[in-house]
Amino acid sequence: MAITGGCFCGQIGYQVQGKLKDARSCHCSKCRKVFSAQASAYAVVDASEFQWLKGESLLTSYTSQEGFGLQFCKVCGSTLCGTYQGEVHGVTLGCVDGDPGIELGMHIYVGSKASWETIGGDVPQYQEGPQDQGGTQDQEG
Repeated sequence: MAITGGCFCGQIGYQVQGKLKDARSCHCSKCRKVFSAQASAYAVVDASEFQWLKGESLLTSYTSQEGFGLQFCKVCGSTLCGTYQGEVHGVTLGCVDGDPGIELGMHIYVGSKASWETIGGDVPQYQEGPQDQGGTQDQEG
């Protein structure tokens, strides 16, 4: 069964013909700004399994010098997906319709989280990315 999602105004929609992978919440200052929240919630997809269903012409993009980017709705501003080297890399979990079939598996960049944020639960936390050795829990959880 396909996973679907879309923007706040409903003019853009997509589907993923596969499973979401590696769900994470990123607490870096860049994600806080782009999501206007304490963190992002994001899951990786296989680009070949991702398809825009409607409204693709309403997308606007931001891409960093390193090739990472985000795509937004020009109308309502919803952050819909992340890109790498021009291909969809993952989806923002807040824009997925219904149950995405995945739970957050890690909190990353907690070393730069907002001073006012408290992270609860027992999901592994990493000071930087999951490859770092300075996580608040070891890589096995």
